Amino acid sequence: MRVLPDGVTPELARVQGTDAAELAVFSDRATGTAIVICALDNLGKGAAGQAVQNANIALGLDETAGLRLTGVPV
Repeated sequence: MRVLPDGVTPELARVQGTDAAELAVFSDRATGTAIVICALDNLGKGAAGQAVQNANIALGLDETAGLRLTGVPV
């Protein structure tokens, strides 16, 4: 997970085919609300991939063991 600096928008191109995710927070001055945007390649970072990553961490294995890190090109 990468939290981006102020003013930088998450981009799918930077996370496609990776196990990474980008997160940015913007404020809507008109309504006073926060807008959170996240980009991730869910072909590699879906629920099943997250479960394998969590199991790896819990078992003391390499975090990416058993995960393919190349997504499907779009």
